[in-house]
Amino acid sequence: MLRFSFIVLLFASLAASGQSTAQKSGVTTPTATAPQSIPAPVAEAEAAIVKSDWKAAEAKLTPWLAANPSDARALFDAGYVADAENRQEDAAALYRRAVEANPKSFEAHVELGLLLARLNQLAAARSELAEAIQLDPGEAGAVAKARAWRALAQIDRASNPAEASNDLLEALKLSPETPADTLLAADLAGQAGQFDDAEKAYRRILATDASSAPASAGLAHLLIARKQYPEAEALLRKSLEKSPDDEALTAQLAAVLASENKAEALPLLQKLHAAHPGDKAITHMLAEVLDDAGEAAEADKLYVALLADTPDDPDLLVAHGQDLTRQLNYAAAFTVFDKATRLDPANADGWSGLAFAASRTNHPEITLHALTMRAKYLPEVPSTYFLWATAYDKLQQKPQAIVYYHHFLEASAGKFPNQEWQARQRLIVLERKP
Repeated sequence: MLRFSFIVLLFASLAASGQSTAQKSGVTTPTATAPQSIPAPVAEAEAAIVKSDWKAAEAKLTPWLAANPSDARALFDAGYVADAENRQEDAAALYRRAVEANPKSFEAHVELGLLLARLNQLAAARSELAEAIQLDPGEAGAVAKARAWRALAQIDRASNPAEASNDLLEALKLSPETPADTLLAADLAGQAGQFDDAEKAYRRILATDASSAPASAGLAHLLIARKQYPEAEALLRKSLEKSPDDEALTAQLAAVLASENKAEALPLLQKLHAAHPGDKAITHMLAEVLDDAGEAAEADKLYVALLADTPDDPDLLVAHGQDLTRQLNYAAAFTVFDKATRLDPANADGWSGLAFAASRTNHPEITLHALTMRAKYLPEVPSTYFLWATAYDKLQQKPQAIVYYHHFLEASAGKFPNQEWQARQRLIVLERKP
């Protein structure tokens, strides 16, 4: 049984890479068919923009803005050109100047918001987009305003799924539903625990586009959460036939195979880890699969690497301690489990590990304390009964030792022959009448 939860996050892109800024945002491209009041250099720049001739547009706008630094339309056009040329800092500065020159500019707020979102400045991006949806889109029209609502939904999806759903509904009032909308709705339904609705939406996408990797990943995530591993495996293998290089799908398949205890998971994860050595989720998953394969020393190297970044993570410390125990390094394991339980007193696995390590390093008092703490969270099992008994035995507390040796023998039922033999031998001595 794996101890990790591997979640694939499905983030639809706010803008398709490799497209022009107009395609990214949905905002109407500036055109040369503007009213006569537009200065000639600006109109000529917009004509060049329509042709994607960014250099020509820039050549017209730069001198004009030097003489007219508060021309909101020219500032927006210049930001648009800088954005198209991937000069993101320049574009952001120019869009901000356009907003300052004309706070009612829908296009400037939208473009700035979308650019900030691509730069992962989500709070600032949300502020700009929230301002935009309050404004008249003008020539850009309802479609552009709907795109602003969709961008808000993408920003809100992680921090406020309910608000993201409302954003999406507002977008759908202004324009028809798209496959990306269906995908986002499915993801939001899954986040809200509406798994049946999410599954229907993912399957609806796949019915029309069987090659949709995001829909496959979303549906697989639901199936994994429900522990429907065979169905998830079949879905992922089929999807990977169409998208063999999709690493999100590959990682999900590795998680499924690991949950099914299939040997194929290990080489798959090793390949993923080699390609992404800094990915903590993959590293953690590989470490656990190595543990399941009996490769404690190799797994422990990965846990040590993870702990270098987060040395006070109780779960990682427990995993590290368990691998030290498997390598018979009980003294080091004792130190690690002690730290883990101090950081997280409710970590039952930490107390289990500390009880065993304390027993092996001859600290019976600590063994009893660790077992007492563990009992607050987990029921007794044969191994803990044995630890209770041997700890009391070492402390020469005969009545308690006798009780727990008997508990152990009743619970073990022949599953631990060596320890059962030891328990019976000790009972012969302890129960002997003086």
